[in-house]
Amino acid sequence: MENSSLFIIFHRMRIPFLVIIITYTISIIGLVIIEGIDEQGNPHHMGIFDAFYFVSYMATTIGFGEAPFEFTYSQRIWVTFSIYITVLGWFYGIGSLVSLLQDKLFLQEIEKAKFDRQISNLKEKFIIILGYNQITSQIIKKSLKQGIRTVVIEKDKNKINNLILENFTPTVPILYTENYNLKALELAGIKKYNCKAIVSLFEDDALNLKISLISRLLNKHVKIAAKSTTTNHSENLKDLDVEIIANPFSIISSEVNMALIAPNLLKLEKWLYRIDNLSVNLPSFPNGKYIICGYGRMGKKIYEKLKNNNIEVQLVEVNKDNIDNFSKDEMQHINFGNADDKEMLIDIGIKDSIAIIAATNDDTTNLSILATAKKLNPNIMTIVRENEMEDFSIFNNANIDHVFMPSKILINKTANALINPLSDKFIRLILRKDEKWASKLVRKLIEEINEDPILMEFSINEKYTPQIFKYLKDDNNLTLDFLSTSLHNKEQRNNVVPLLLQRENEITLLPMFEDDLKIGDKILFACDLHAKDDIEYICQNIYEFHYALTGKEMKVIFKGKK
Repeated sequence: MENSSLFIIFHRMRIPFLVIIITYTISIIGLVIIEGIDEQGNPHHMGIFDAFYFVSYMATTIGFGEAPFEFTYSQRIWVTFSIYITVLGWFYGIGSLVSLLQDKLFLQEIEKAKFDRQISNLKEKFIIILGYNQITSQIIKKSLKQGIRTVVIEKDKNKINNLILENFTPTVPILYTENYNLKALELAGIKKYNCKAIVSLFEDDALNLKISLISRLLNKHVKIAAKSTTTNHSENLKDLDVEIIANPFSIISSEVNMALIAPNLLKLEKWLYRIDNLSVNLPSFPNGKYIICGYGRMGKKIYEKLKNNNIEVQLVEVNKDNIDNFSKDEMQHINFGNADDKEMLIDIGIKDSIAIIAATNDDTTNLSILATAKKLNPNIMTIVRENEMEDFSIFNNANIDHVFMPSKILINKTANALINPLSDKFIRLILRKDEKWASKLVRKLIEEINEDPILMEFSINEKYTPQIFKYLKDDNNLTLDFLSTSLHNKEQRNNVVPLLLQRENEITLLPMFEDDLKIGDKILFACDLHAKDDIEYICQNIYEFHYALTGKEMKVIFKGKK
């Protein structure tokens, strides 16, 4: 990369360099050839060094005077001529240099060289994020809080400036590129041992698929997080073994389904994403007739879930240009027109409907739909899709019952899967459970810990749990119950609930305290702050580990010099 910068400098500045060298040479040769006189009036020819010295300060217009002796008229005429040619040579050289410093290609190469040095010096774990926007900005912030560095690839210079203005600490290296291609990913360090994941959350499903394919070819061990908004692309991503497939519309429809049949599952999911605590009153989705306004990607997913639950649904599509995208069966249920048209809403049964869902991709349209619906049916439940992730939401004061924001869902899903992989696996597993199971777990967590338990996940290995690792390596046995030991009193137990135990490819949901610990196990706990601190001490501190194991304080032996 630095060689490219040097090549551009030599290529663009070779003629200016030659011009300056030639003008200097002409001036110096003239001064050497022209005869002068010394202080005694004897003939004198200037030496090469004296001539070079004089031309150097003459050409730069510093002007120390005539040296080594006062000039004759012949010498002064030649110096006058030399002044003009050398100054013009310098003007040409400086102009070329200024032009070079403004050259886009040169500046781009300089930035690439700087980026390459940053990546070479990056020793911590890092993830590569393609594209900078409000969503990826939040993912960067969440990653940095967990000690995971980020590298960004962006093709929009305005967005690059926005990232720089964020002033992230530590610094986020950013690469400008015209295409998200194989070369850009290599420059970003995808082949490095400490590159843990790559994130591609573009609206273009085909681009996400292309990036996933290139990433898998470059590094088969790197974790890939990609956005998909269609079933077909999701299947293609699964074929590439993409670990994190974020489909915000599928997640939203899943949440609607949970709100209908298992509200405690929804409560668990929101707690796991750190959105709400376990005591929050989530709005329940009652049975009855629903109206969906906006039959796009989100509307279709929600319609499928409602239909599977035998709920009557009326569909409204505001964009008649989408008519070719619907099947004959769908056409029988879709009403075309302005979703805030009072007459149309009355015709499709707004007054006897239980809920209305505004799912278009325009926030103003969605707000208008719900305002009209509320006038016609003040008791109707309002559900809305919020598209713009601004600091001030237009829905804040609109008295909406439930707001779904695909952007925040992408942030929660992607960041959680990257930073807390066991938590992400736990979420995927509990979605297969029913309301009875979820209700029991919520009650257990609240009773045994509190309304907002802390999540803690770690692996049994030499780096993170050295004391347990050494003990198990010597063929000793420990159970999960050991990690709940209170360091205040060994006979007491901390507030801990094991949520998940992964041993190689086998995952146990809600493992028992009696289960044995093995080297390589990955464990997800729910606990309070006191229990979290105790677990960390037991895993890493030999004295606390000894107390938890034996109930006795370990004697500290000081070795000193006699």
